Amino acid sequence: MHIILGATGHVGSALAQALLAHNEPVTVVTRDAHKTQALQTKGARVAVVDVFDTPALHRVFMGGTRVFVLNPPAPPSTDTVAEERKSLRAILCALEGCKLEKIVAESTYGAQAGDGIGDLGVLHEMEQALGAGQVPFSAIRAAYYMSNWDASLKTAREEGKVHSMYPPDFTLPMVAPHDLGQFAAKLMLGSPAPSGPHYVEGPQRYSPGDVARAFSQALGRPVDVAVTPQAQWVPAFKALGFSDAAARSYAEMTRITLEDKYEPEKPERGAISLGEYITALVKKS
Repeated sequence: MHIILGATGHVGSALAQALLAHNEPVTVVTRDAHKTQALQTKGARVAVVDVFDTPALHRVFMGGTRVFVLNPPAPPSTDTVAEERKSLRAILCALEGCKLEKIVAESTYGAQAGDGIGDLGVLHEMEQALGAGQVPFSAIRAAYYMSNWDASLKTAREEGKVHSMYPPDFTLPMVAPHDLGQFAAKLMLGSPAPSGPHYVEGPQRYSPGDVARAFSQALGRPVDVAVTPQAQWVPAFKALGFSDAAARSYAEMTRITLEDKYEPEKPERGAISLGEYITALVKKS
């Protein structure tokens, strides 16, 4: 039995569908069963459990053989680093004593030790903790999600603008969530031996300018990049409803991404291009 955390999100749902397509037994963990109806129709079992309910989550893990861990993102109105550390501790406690074959976990490019650097620090702590455990562990370090640009559809359509904190020509690794789910399924179905970190990105690297051009082509109208200066990053995050602590940590994470170049020797390449992703997003809307 495969146990999947985060199965109602972009990556977790893609993973669940990939495993179900192989006729594998799957249990998806969620706080809201209504969001899993499509997966249930395809044969998935559903465990309605909050990740903070450690005893209940432990019972679910005890019924599985392989587990996919995705630490849920905290609401931006909170101190996201503090909250995500709490959820990580709850998941790690729930895994204690479980006789599993393998754990696969979703991490991120640039994961590193540090405080106040958002997911980069929290997911590094996750990698270290799972790697030190008794269960064979594989880490996926995901590139920048193409789905992070989903919210830009509204401004691209209404204003002809894609808002970015990165310069128009700044290239960075991006990946479609579907490709991450496909690679996660490969690891879940593969050898139980520990491996990774596996860096996963799309067919090539893209820039905000490429995002604007993809929206322009899909929408049939001019779309430009509107860059937020670094001095305005924290106020910009706060204007979106982020807490002071979350705004600062997200701004620091953005700075690190902008200033540090991550060049893995042999990244795993997904099949979906940015243009294909944006075109599908526009058609779906």
